[in-house]
Amino acid sequence: MHQHYRTKGIVLLKKDSGEADQIFVLYTQDFGRIEVVGKAIRKITSKLKSNIDVFYFIEVEFIQGKSKKILTDAVVIDKFLSLRKNFKKLVCVSQIAKAVSALANKEQIDGNVWELLLKTFKAIENLVIENSLEILKHYFLWNFFSLLGYSPELFVCSVCSQKLLPQTFFLSPHHGGVVCWECCNKMQKQNQQFIFSEISVNAVKLVRFLINQPIEMSQRLSFCGNDLHELTRVSDAYFNFLIGG
Repeated sequence: MHQHYRTKGIVLLKKDSGEADQIFVLYTQDFGRIEVVGKAIRKITSKLKSNIDVFYFIEVEFIQGKSKKILTDAVVIDKFLSLRKNFKKLVCVSQIAKAVSALANKEQIDGNVWELLLKTFKAIENLVIENSLEILKHYFLWNFFSLLGYSPELFVCSVCSQKLLPQTFFLSPHHGGVVCWECCNKMQKQNQQFIFSEISVNAVKLVRFLINQPIEMSQRLSFCGNDLHELTRVSDAYFNFLIGG
């Protein structure tokens, strides 16, 4: 007889499988990132169909089959209705879900990642001023990177270990953080083929702030459009490096 497992989780992705099945990717409180198969869930007669969908916060029950986890029950805790009705919010949580699906190790429990994911979804759901939406996304990403052990070095040069002065910086994901212009220039003269992306002092300060402050403080940030644009560019570059892009 199969043992039934029950936990809370957020549905990150879903994809069709076979004639009527669906595979759901969740990040859960007790099992980390898992995949469960909803057998015949695309059929009109399915009782579970209305209780599990992308970006639902649910209590999920499953059994472990020979090779796959099989969904046996799902109870909705929060559908995040405000989030679902707002295109910009949907784009934001889609990017967060993509990052978790790509970087979180399968079935590796991490209570801190779970808490970060849940509080970020709740903050986005309750957000009234959309100007803070992009900041919430970056707050999640940089804290997520940090919890996985990929936090960038932001206070000293990643190459020479000298304290960073307010001057031209370069982000080098290969070296694990910010590199001073002297080291970058030296490596370029030596034809060392690394990807360096110029990053402003303000962008470095923003990342430092997001990693070290609670989520409530991040929503109070004021910044110019150029700072947000650069933060997006830097976040994307770092994420693409981590997934091997």
